[in-house]
Amino acid sequence: MLQMDLSSAIGIASLAALYMLIAWRFKRRPTQRQVFFFCLLILAMLITFGPVDELADDGSFWAHMLEHSIQSWVIPPLFLLAVPDWMFRPIVMSRPILPLARFFSKPVVAFLTFTAVYVFVHDPPVFNLMMAHENFHIAVHIAFMVAGTILFWPLLSPMPEFPRLSYPVQILYLFLLMIPMTAVAAPITLAESVTYPWYAVAPHPFGLSAREDQVIGGILMWVADSFYLMLITTLIFFRWARDEEIEVPAINLRRSPEVRVLRQPRNVRA
Repeated sequence: MLQMDLSSAIGIASLAALYMLIAWRFKRRPTQRQVFFFCLLILAMLITFGPVDELADDGSFWAHMLEHSIQSWVIPPLFLLAVPDWMFRPIVMSRPILPLARFFSKPVVAFLTFTAVYVFVHDPPVFNLMMAHENFHIAVHIAFMVAGTILFWPLLSPMPEFPRLSYPVQILYLFLLMIPMTAVAAPITLAESVTYPWYAVAPHPFGLSAREDQVIGGILMWVADSFYLMLITTLIFFRWARDEEIEVPAINLRRSPEVRVLRQPRNVRA
């Protein structure tokens, strides 16, 4: 049974209502592809803030890390793929937001912003503070989704005013993301003791010990998230190869040999 706290349910319902309201206000319809990604976005949020969040509240560290991963790596790209440029433009191009959008859409700034949030939140004192204070916990979840949106903007920007990175740079961008991910996940996975004191005393679902729970959570952060990024990198590479093939000039394409009909010369009278 899907259980969800009231604030999360209101937030998801408000997002869906706002999406339809803006479409009605502008008298425009998102494409079928964008609607499909929006449905996936709502589904991901229902799963994250429903059963996964419930498991995390019951003391499961691996479920909590799965929740953070979906908030960081899944929800933001689905959001950018679901929202058309004409929905973003009035907000992003407004006078108070435009300077911030230009600053945070820079690839280096986007990368460092997400890295700072990702590393800061998983620092043990900050993490334990998050577990002890619900309001701070909610703020951290919002920070993950906002930082994730900033991170993926240079890759999936729906607005021509903010062009996407070239395919080679996109691949390098994702590859470099594995450095902070490994820096955070590896010590958690390989630690000899429980990293976060809050989980040392909390009960763990499925009969797992605190150490086993931590190892599973670390593997999700390290191996599963890395596999996810490599999958995206592979998709970008194939799209790059496809576009290169389409853009090859006609002069470089192999042409089929021309067939000429040779006529027999007429006899010339002497």
